[in-house]
Amino acid sequence: MASKLPVINIKAQSNHHALFLMLTALILFITTLVFSLSYWRQFQLVLTFIYLSELVIFITGLAKYLQPKYSLSLNPKGIIYQHSCGHWQVDWLQIKRISLMNETLGFEQIQLPFIGIRLIQLSILAKQISPRLANRLIHEQRPLLALAIKLKYLTLEQSQLSFEAFELPSGESITGPLAAFLHHSSVLHQALGYHLFIPETAMDRELNEFCTLLKQCMKSSVEYS
Repeated sequence: MASKLPVINIKAQSNHHALFLMLTALILFITTLVFSLSYWRQFQLVLTFIYLSELVIFITGLAKYLQPKYSLSLNPKGIIYQHSCGHWQVDWLQIKRISLMNETLGFEQIQLPFIGIRLIQLSILAKQISPRLANRLIHEQRPLLALAIKLKYLTLEQSQLSFEAFELPSGESITGPLAAFLHHSSVLHQALGYHLFIPETAMDRELNEFCTLLKQCMKSSVEYS
């Protein structure tokens, strides 16, 4: 009987305290409601502001609660990134490099809140990412394009979204959100050197520690080949 492969599930720090926020908002709402029954006329503006604040707190907690339980799953075969809009997955053998992203802006060295992944071949993503997530990531990664333009790695024209078909090595043409994302990833690779970007908000530890974990998993994967 084959042994079950080990899995490291990562729960994003940004998703913590979801239930706490919703419960806090409900308790505050009930307290405010009781107070409003007697003092609504005297404190109408203040109470309205408090109600709106409670609504914001509840929605924030609900948004966290509706996120996938785990943002990332690491196993000897590869890595799976989970998002509310879908997922992408990549085998360790398909990865060329994993690294922190450091850039020089003027005289200052800055560390971007991402871990970059350079693939051996971009085209593998055509069948390994959800179309809905592909479309979403194009919008979420706009700050990376803006930075590349600011650093003069790209021109404004090069950063424009392409809706042309993407030609795979097999000769197959990909269209729609997947094609747009593959063009987008190609442009980011040209500018920043990576195809995929794991945001710091999806991690459960510091950037340096998480990057080390990914590299260790990638190195250890050969033991399960």
